[in-house]
This record gives sequence, structure tokens and C-alpha cells, in this order.
Amino acid sequence: MLACACVDSVAQVVPSSQASELKNRFRIDHMVDELTLFVQREYGSAPVIIVLPDGSKWYSSRHPESVKWVDGLSGDIITINKPMPGPWQLLGRVATGSSINKVSTLDIYVEPLPQPLYQGERLKITAKLLGDEQQIRMPGLDYLVNWTAKFNSKHQSSDENFAAGNLTVGSYKDNGKKLDETPSDGVFTSNINLNQPWGHYRFQVVAENDIFSREFDMDFELQPMPISLDVTEAGDEQAQRWQLSIAVDETQLKLAETYFEFELVGPAGLQLTIPLNNLSSNQVQFNLPQVSDFGSYRVKGTAAATTQSGREIVLTLPEQYFNLVQPPEPPPTAEELAAIAAKKAAAEEAQAKQQALFWIVSINAALILFGIIALLIWRKRQNLLKLQAVTAQRLAQERSKSVSASLDEIDLTMPDDLDKP
Repeated sequence: MLACACVDSVAQVVPSSQASELKNRFRIDHMVDELTLFVQREYGSAPVIIVLPDGSKWYSSRHPESVKWVDGLSGDIITINKPMPGPWQLLGRVATGSSINKVSTLDIYVEPLPQPLYQGERLKITAKLLGDEQQIRMPGLDYLVNWTAKFNSKHQSSDENFAAGNLTVGSYKDNGKKLDETPSDGVFTSNINLNQPWGHYRFQVVAENDIFSREFDMDFELQPMPISLDVTEAGDEQAQRWQLSIAVDETQLKLAETYFEFELVGPAGLQLTIPLNNLSSNQVQFNLPQVSDFGSYRVKGTAAATTQSGREIVLTLPEQYFNLVQPPEPPPTAEELAAIAAKKAAAEEAQAKQQALFWIVSINAALILFGIIALLIWRKRQNLLKLQAVTAQRLAQERSKSVSASLDEIDLTMPDDLDKP
């Protein structure tokens, strides 16, 4: 779908005779003051290119500051201030069968919150983007417009939300998931979280992107959940059973049209469904199934009811928890204590023997090692002394031979030198 939102100087709708479409072409006359284009493209294609009457071109990444452009995977939203009169053209993979609609105002419709509204209620309310009070529908619009829902506390001292401030509680989506019925049908469905403190609020919804921002506000009261639960342990501890107590506020709900479904979740993949219908009293207490595995358990529940005003509601009840703890073992008897003491004494004696044996072996090993080292050192010292003796004897022999050779070289026949006068 290709939609064109135009605002003229006198806030009138531009007559359809002043616009035509042929291969993504359309004409804008001199009376148009502002133009908004909703362009549907083939999914994943590039943003369109706008060709102006004078032949110049605008791109999503390059255009005048007076132009605001938001592009997504399947469409573009383009706002042009004081567009040039004349024929315009879009270049790109525009979806087949697109059309041009002239719109003078762009607004949003938000379905008001019902009253009374309760904590934990599953709420389905819708919102729409409007052009000239007509719903705008375009595939991919969910990605081009961001919806935000907020609860702003009225700060009444008697309310639980007195100090809550501003809470972002959800958004609106047109993606066919959760409570939204059909994707891309132009109907945005809420996913508002009502697990908030009870009290008086202002409900605020903002639909915005880089081009426009629209807001819806209303005052409402979030009332406490009209059903209370409590899990208590049964009187017989050996039975290992728990009781679930339910109290229904009959001033808010019709007891005959209130139905419950609980689920018991526990260790080892335990999941048991427990339906409860046809309540005869607004205060009921019943036994949960017996459990045997030790560990943590939780009880999840929902309630389908009708309010006193006749509105059908579904409540997600607060989860309840309990633990099955293994009982302590009985104290040992005198015989068991004596056996434990004897076993402990035997263990200590065995440990003492092991330690004594360890030290005996260690000391003997150390003595043997010390003896071996001392023997090696003694033998090395003896060898060194023998080597020194042999070396000394050899040096003495060499010294005596040297003296004998010197005496043989002396000439005993030569006269002694006479003293000079």
C-alpha cells in the first residue's frame, strides 16, 4: 500500500481529481502545505528514490533538512514540508497494487482501558494508526512505528502505587504473535503487564518515530486482585500433603462463573493439572496431591471469571511455593554409639600404626642414604689422597733427575777465577 498524507493551508482534504497515479507517479498542486508518504516496498528491498518535478532526486541518506525519512525492511514513511507543486515519481521496488490516498490528518486510536481493571489480568486492547479517521494498513508498519504504554502514578497516599512513579508496562504490536490476531492488518494489540502496584494511574500511549509522535492519555484505577491464595501444610506431617486456600471477593466477581485451573510443578519433572469448578463458597480449602520427592514445589494457577458488571476476565494468579524437606534421622542408640567409638578407635590405631611405620621406614631410608653418601665421600677422599701421594713422588723423582743433570754439566778442570788487582 502506498498512502499519502497531505495537509493544506486550510486543513481540507485534497480532491482526488487533483492527483493521479501511473507507475508510482502522482501530482501535488500548489495548495498542499505538507505531504506524508507511506510507501510499501517488496520485503528487503532498498528505500525508494523520490524524483521531484524539476528532475532532482532525494534518497533516504541524502535529502533536505525539511524532509524526514524513516525506512524499514518493507516500507518508508516520508514527510515533506511545503512540497514542490507538479508531478512526482517514486523509483524502487514498490509493491504491486499500491495506491495513493490523500489524508489531511494523521492520528491514533487507542481502545480505552476497561473498568474495573485488576492486578494480574490478561488484557487485550487494540490501537490503530489513522489518516483522516481511516485506518492505515501497510505490511511492515509494525517496524516503522514504535508504540509505548506507560502507567504514571497519581501519587495518592492511600494507594499501593503511591511511590511507584512512571512505569513502562508494555507496547502494541501488529505481528500476529501472542494476543495479536493477524500480522500487518493495521490493528496493533497490547501486551501490557498488569502485575503492578494497585492504585490510581494515568494511562499513556505514545506512537512515534523520527517523523511524527502521537499520544493518548486516560485516567484509570488498577484494583487489587479479587482472588487470594495461600498454601499451608496439612496437620499430619507423615502424610506429606499441603492444602491450598482460596478466597474470592464476591463483591467483584460472580462466584458461580469463576473457574480455576492449577498446575503443581515439582522435582523430577513433576507437572500435575488440578481443575477446580463449581465453587459453593467464596472460601475454599482443598488438599493438593501427595508428594514424595524432597525439594521445592510451586503452584501456578489461572482463573476465568465474570465481574459483577458482566465483563469476562482471565487472571494469572500469584504463584505459591512450598518445600518438602527430608526429616532428620533419629539419634543413634547406645550400641550404635559404642560401635562408632570402637570403629573410630580402630581407625585411630590403624592410623597411628601407619604413621609409626612411615617414620621407621623414612628414618631407615635416610640412614641408608646418609651411609651411602658418607661412603662415597670417604672413597673419593682416599682416591684423592692416593693421587696426591703419587703426584708428589713423581715430582720428587723429576726434581732429583734435574739436579743430577746440572752437576754433570759443570767442568771441574777449569781453574778458579783469580781476584783482580
